[in-house]
Amino acid sequence: MIHRTFVAALVLLSPTAALANEPIALFNGNDLSGWTAVLADENAKAEDVWSVQDGVLHCKGQPVGYIKTEDEYRDYELSLQWRFPEGSEGGNSGVLVHTSEPGAIGIWPKSIEVQLHRGDAGDFWVIGTDLDVENEDERKMGRRHLNLTDDSENPIGQWNTMVIVCQGDTITVTVNGDRVNQATNCSATEGAISLQSEGAPIEFREIILTPLSE
Repeated sequence: MIHRTFVAALVLLSPTAALANEPIALFNGNDLSGWTAVLADENAKAEDVWSVQDGVLHCKGQPVGYIKTEDEYRDYELSLQWRFPEGSEGGNSGVLVHTSEPGAIGIWPKSIEVQLHRGDAGDFWVIGTDLDVENEDERKMGRRHLNLTDDSENPIGQWNTMVIVCQGDTITVTVNGDRVNQATNCSATEGAISLQSEGAPIEFREIILTPLSE
């Protein structure tokens, strides 16, 4: 786990200035600097959905939409922590990697979703994109590509850690140290990184991107 004082220092870095393997804090723990909100309700504001308190990014889940980084990335390791609040029933959200054109399917942009839905963390959903997984006949259900394990998540109220490694056309996902999915032949290999507001309250912290050596 990266200490918050270290995270605060990292936010000064930009992706163009960062050297290979030098971490970048995408979330500064104070506000949504570096992120842009896209919401299905055009009259809603980012602060109606997203807020920051004590270094934690809170999402109400309504209205649906997402926040995306203002910068684009390729070939990186992305580490983040998430949890559904204590007393909730969990619900739906996701991390969208390689985000590009808006509105590919409804409000959702062209991207590859790494699922955070309670009980399904690590599933892939393609949104205007394509990819392959092993044993595809058993694990592909339309746009959904099932993960390898559904028992890697911690109980509601506890923090989980997801690590997403995007290198070339391959994406590998671990949840709390378990390798839960891998995609190859991804049709998208670069873009912004987005977090979904998808109907349920969810919290994030320590969103760190580490560029990989070419």
